Amino acid sequence: MTYILGIETSCDETGVAVYHPDRGLVADVLHSQVKLHAAYGGVVPELASRDHARRLPALVHQALESAAITPTDLGGVAYTAGPGLLGALLVGATFGRSLAWALDIPALAVHHMEAHLLAPLLGSKPPAFPFVALLVSGGHTQLVLVRALGDYTILGESIDDAAGEAFDKTAKLMDLGYPGGPRLAAMAVDGDPSRFSFPRPMTDRPGLDFSFSGLKTHALTTIRRLEPLSEQDRRDIARAFEEAVVDTLHIKCRRALEQTGAEALVMAGGVAANQRLRERLATLRGVTVHYPPMNLCTDNGAMIAWAGYLRLRAGERSGLAVETRARWPISELRAPCREPEDA
Repeated sequence: MTYILGIETSCDETGVAVYHPDRGLVADVLHSQVKLHAAYGGVVPELASRDHARRLPALVHQALESAAITPTDLGGVAYTAGPGLLGALLVGATFGRSLAWALDIPALAVHHMEAHLLAPLLGSKPPAFPFVALLVSGGHTQLVLVRALGDYTILGESIDDAAGEAFDKTAKLMDLGYPGGPRLAAMAVDGDPSRFSFPRPMTDRPGLDFSFSGLKTHALTTIRRLEPLSEQDRRDIARAFEEAVVDTLHIKCRRALEQTGAEALVMAGGVAANQRLRERLATLRGVTVHYPPMNLCTDNGAMIAWAGYLRLRAGERSGLAVETRARWPISELRAPCREPEDA
């Protein structure tokens, strides 16, 4: 297996990367659409799709140039096929599948959340199977038992808003702008942790599912009671909200580890960059906690190239048809027919 090109266009970031089994990650370029969508307070799907189409060819050229290779050096192309915004997915999938066809090399449609889940394995000390994964982002909050590549059991998931989505919506209630989640986390640093006490949803009952919509509603009622908000009000609300989310995720992760007997926890997805959550999970006893590098927490091409490499190496291939899915449960994935060699 030689160089693998990875293409990510599931939402508002255009990512392209090149991975080689001996050289590792040799190129990783990213274009963020934050400025494009900021004026609208959130992602506008049509604008996202058009920007992906405009940026992708140049980013592919830049990645190949950075890796010091030409298209003929590629041994495969991996692209995000879902879940995500359908139009945005179609841009990357059509480009990636067409490029693979033109070069007569294998192509692979990659599951976006599986790529997030596998990103920590790119590190120098990857976790051994089995492990528990906390997938926590703007669209997903799931606890998954990972026995092997493609062998996943969902232990618990959000029944309403994802944690990242709740961060963004609460930030919007306080007029913090877009993207709201990181801005709320930044404000929480200077907040008074003793001023407000927010609920820890679904922690007073057994089970591993999550619910964050009620927490968002609690934030809303607190905001309305205090309006107009001072800067310190915003900081204190942000701190209380973040502490509630972090405590909830910590409690559920501890339960999942106890339930499965796993000795490793992997955290992946955009919220994996949250420093308070990292600090809290570090207090789990008898468990090693693994994260992707900070630059690989949010959407990126590197995780697509890596996930694509693992499945291509195991003999998987995608057909000529360009198939994308806006919704694609990770539970539908299956292990490769052939076990890949050690990475």
